[in-house]
Amino acid sequence: MDAVAFERRFGVRLVEGYGSSEGGAAVQWSPGTPPGAVGRAAPGLVVLDPETREECPPARFDGAGRLLNGDEAIGELVNQGPSPFEGYWRNPAAEAERRKDGWYWTGDLFYRDTDGYLYFAGRTDDRLRVDGENLAAAMIENILARYEGAAAVAVYAVPDPVTGDQVMATIAGSFDPEDFAAFLLAQPDLGTKMAPRFVRVVDRMPVTATNKIHRAALRRQGFRCADPVWWRPPGAAAYRPLTREDVEGPLAPTRGPSKVRRQGLEPRTR
Repeated sequence: MDAVAFERRFGVRLVEGYGSSEGGAAVQWSPGTPPGAVGRAAPGLVVLDPETREECPPARFDGAGRLLNGDEAIGELVNQGPSPFEGYWRNPAAEAERRKDGWYWTGDLFYRDTDGYLYFAGRTDDRLRVDGENLAAAMIENILARYEGAAAVAVYAVPDPVTGDQVMATIAGSFDPEDFAAFLLAQPDLGTKMAPRFVRVVDRMPVTATNKIHRAALRRQGFRCADPVWWRPPGAAAYRPLTREDVEGPLAPTRGPSKVRRQGLEPRTR
């Protein structure tokens, strides 16, 4: 959506490509590349399930071009062919993370269509695991970006009180809990586990020095922040304001003291 708006505003054609900073993999755009794709996979580039090491099945789309099988189609882009990556200086742990099974693992999530075109789906750090299902934050962000009040959206994982993750979103702009809940129900490609459990509302999205969304800070703060946070308790259909009682009650970790309390910090909620 940002690319379309950019082209419309400036009257130019925006051409995207992909390359890992280590030089281990690259994807080039070519004529005929579908909208949203970065290019066709070169020989050796595959999308693998990081757990099974097997190739992910091709993506399936609906009539509007929306991804229907993100859970199984999204995986990590891996270069099984020759790679100029020589390693990291005095960092064997990071190098081992990149070189597994003799292949170069990019750390980036992609999915591919039946013609071999690749679509970027985020960093592996942006993967969430909700009730045993793997989700990509970028896919959820693309859906939430359709919400009329959202000027910017960031999606990330927060720990579930028992196990795994829950989905949290930060929205810069206007937010109405009833409208947002109705919006979610109207999205045909929003999986049952993709809907945000928590929604943080900000006037401006926090960014890094390079003007990228500061996802690390958002993940670190979670729902214990100074901004208004809305949440939908398990089994509830509506969002309501998150309170201190919620944080100290049903959202408190069940296995020992939370990291926040071990650090001597108090949750800041409305």
